[in-house]
Amino acid sequence: MVVGKSIIPRERESEEVFGLAELALSQLSFDGKRVLVIVPDTTRHARLPLFYKLLYTILGPRVRSLDVLVATGTHRPMEMERIHAHLGMSGDEHRSAYTKTKFYNHAHDDPKQLRVIGTISASEMSTLSQGLFNEPVDITVNKRIFQYDHLILLSPVVPHETVGFSGGNKYFFPGIGGSEIIQTFHWIGALITNPVVNGVKDTLVRRVIDRSAQFVHVPTLCFAYVVDEHAVASLFIGSPEESWSLAADCSMKAHIKYVDHPYKRVLGIAPSIYEDIWVAGKVMYKHEPIIADGGEVIIYAPHITELSYTHGNAIKKIGYHVRDYFVKQWDRFSKMPKLILAHSTNVRGIGSFENGVEVPRIKVTLATAIPKEVCNGVNLDYVDPRDVDIAQWKDRQNGDELVVENAGQLLYRLKE
Repeated sequence: MVVGKSIIPRERESEEVFGLAELALSQLSFDGKRVLVIVPDTTRHARLPLFYKLLYTILGPRVRSLDVLVATGTHRPMEMERIHAHLGMSGDEHRSAYTKTKFYNHAHDDPKQLRVIGTISASEMSTLSQGLFNEPVDITVNKRIFQYDHLILLSPVVPHETVGFSGGNKYFFPGIGGSEIIQTFHWIGALITNPVVNGVKDTLVRRVIDRSAQFVHVPTLCFAYVVDEHAVASLFIGSPEESWSLAADCSMKAHIKYVDHPYKRVLGIAPSIYEDIWVAGKVMYKHEPIIADGGEVIIYAPHITELSYTHGNAIKKIGYHVRDYFVKQWDRFSKMPKLILAHSTNVRGIGSFENGVEVPRIKVTLATAIPKEVCNGVNLDYVDPRDVDIAQWKDRQNGDELVVENAGQLLYRLKE
């Protein structure tokens, strides 16, 4: 059974969210239980202070422990001070008011944290991916979850370049998963391409993720919700599959914006929560569908200094290329990390590779603190962010150019 509402008035956000949470949690037995809350990191608009405080208010007196695991995926771990701030508390408040809580980061590349919980056979992977991937895949997950009686996923839902919509079982994979399954489904999504996947509910990648989650035999409750303009606009609480599906329906309405015609240039102003291009690539993913052939996406983020804090060296080695650059030279790239290949082609966008010549459909330009030689070295264009006059861009906006604030949050599509 799912408890939830598709429309939560902004002025009643706290009251409505608390009421839904109290109703859903009252239907389960938590007394004396060890509960682990799995949360996103700072790359998501997640309203975590609201959710964690209400969870602690409702469950704190009942449970033995109410710990938090940050689902970093392949992002860098968060320092304890940042985790405190992320959940809306100070270190002193943690020690005095949240005495039943300990905080942990997931590390996808630390074998000591992981456990193999099952295998998807080659034949089943072929069926799930419709022939795009034909190898067996071991399913690994953070073994800490097996120390708990119940799991709670705090799961904001938005359009996503790899899986269609984020949230739900995605907080297991890649959220707290191991490298192999993460590599696999990212590459499947990249083969299908971002414009085909982004903002679609039933994707091959979602099927792989949901199948992988069937190996997680710990009772799980999912808070799947839509954040719109920094407030919770919709919330559904239930199984990861059902609650996510309902939230994705609401995200379609809240997070997809349709425009009448393609643009030649989009200046996407990345929010500060995007700390590197690994995440700020969303500025490209969310606007690629509305860029005219030969057009340009400018990722404007003067605060960004790195391609990726975790994968920077690998990206510099491979560069950014269209999908067919890799597929048509598979002997050369088959041993490379598929996660990096997937990120590479998603950022570079669709295009062609024929007779040794790569032709991207559009230009991708970084207006960041990453040096020009680094940008050019990975096959991206560069503009000094100091030369970008945002006010001037806004003044001259017309049918050919568009300025997007908080870029990477809404998915833009052409009306058809």
